[in-house]
This record gives sequence, structure tokens and C-alpha cells, in this order.
Amino acid sequence: MVSIVQNVAIDCADAYELARFWSAVTGCPPHPQCRPGDRETQVMLAEGPVLYFNQVPEPKTIKNRIHLCLRPTTSREDEVERLLNLGATLVTDRRTPDGSGWAVLADPEGNEFCVLRSESDHAAMSS
Repeated sequence: MVSIVQNVAIDCADAYELARFWSAVTGCPPHPQCRPGDRETQVMLAEGPVLYFNQVPEPKTIKNRIHLCLRPTTSREDEVERLLNLGATLVTDRRTPDGSGWAVLADPEGNEFCVLRSESDHAAMSS
């Protein structure tokens, strides 16, 4: 017997607004019944678990113990720029001059996530 990951739960101050941010990041819709002011919302990913946003009263105070790693369909550089324009912030830049590495960003509530190299980035380094 095994367990299947149903969702990834993210505590936050404004569940609806954070779900809107992650909906724009992933290009996947929020649950159709989600509304402003909801204390719980979801983003329905095309594959894999649901992103579940749970409104809590306490603020984030320390580094995440778990985070999402994103592999963009465009280049890593283009995706980092797009996410910054959506409201993310750059936390740590671990990209290297040879093109490897990743960027650590934070969503509007400070939850860290990584942007990895895309498949096209990998291919460009291999040629």
C-alpha cells in the first residue's frame, strides 16, 4: 500500500489573493467555487496535487521547510522576469555564469520557491 499526495497546503494571510497569484504562475485556474474572502482556496493543477491555500492568523516568521520548485516551459531567465512582474521577489540568486543553478523567489506573502532551468536551457548547455 502507498499514499498519494492529494494537495500541497500553504498557510497564508489572504487565501484568495495568494491563490490568484499562484493561478497566474501556473496558468491553472483556481477552484470554480473560490471567491474573495474565502478562508480556504485551491488552484487545480493540470497534473499532480492541488495547491491548497489555508488562511491562518499568524504571519510567516521563518524560512519554509518545504517549497515548490518550478521548471518553466520558457527559459529560466524569461520566467524569473515574468514572476517578478506578477509580484514575486528575488530572495537568493543561485544562477551561475555557466548557466546552471536556480533562482529563489518568494510569493507576495514571503513563501519561497525555486525557478529551475527549463528543458531548452538544458539543451542549450548540452550543445
